[in-house]
Parts: sequence; C-alpha cells; structure tokens
Amino acid sequence: MQMYETKISDKRWIVYDIPGNVGWIAYIVCAILCLKNGVDTLSVVAIFPAILMLVGVAELISERIAKLDRVLSKVRLYRGFGALTLGGVLGALIAVIGITSRERQTLFICMLAGALLCAVFAGLLFKGYKRK
Repeated sequence: MQMYETKISDKRWIVYDIPGNVGWIAYIVCAILCLKNGVDTLSVVAIFPAILMLVGVAELISERIAKLDRVLSKVRLYRGFGALTLGGVLGALIAVIGITSRERQTLFICMLAGALLCAVFAGLLFKGYKRK
C-alpha cells in the first residue's frame, strides 16, 4: 500500500488549517442559505461541493481519531484533503456562476471566498504529503 507523509511543522499546519476550516464552514452555511432562499438549479448544484467538503472533513476527523495525522494511505489522503480541495475548486466555480447570474450576489461572494479558502489551504496541506 502506498503511504504518504508530510513533514509540515505544527505552526504551518495551524496557519493552513484555520482559514481552511473557516472556508468550508462559510461555503456550507451560504449554500444552505441559498437553498433556504429558494430552490433552483444553481442552489442545488452548490450542494455537491458542500458534500465533498463534508466527506473530506469526516475523513480528516477519522484520521485524527486513528492518530494518522501525518502518515496517510493514498485513499485516505485523497478522501480527506483531495475531497476538500476538489470541493473548494468546484465551489468556487459555482460561486462565480452565481455571482454573474444572480440577484443573491452577496451569498455567492461569501461562497466564493469560503470555497477559495478551502481550496487553497486544503490544497497546500494536500501538496505537502509526499510518497514514503
């Protein structure tokens, strides 16, 4: 089984982790508010990146419980940081579409900010893992 390890410092981990967490939380809250304001195609599509983000968060929680924070299998790495990064990228694309085509631009601007934070900081952590 391929294993991946990161040598990132605790300080850098925290610097990446906090804005990443703010990002996925902001995106998910805004996606729910979009649905609450009226169900349409874009608000439903916006839920898919939120689901990816939640899959990533659930995986990261299970990794912490199993004390696997710094050494992960390829499957766990992609299911955790990969899902968060992909969710952030897709969420940013959806938010841009919402900004350019909607009246509810404020929600989509907040979704864009959250998705970008999630994508960038989860991506930085993801990139830090190297094959052992």
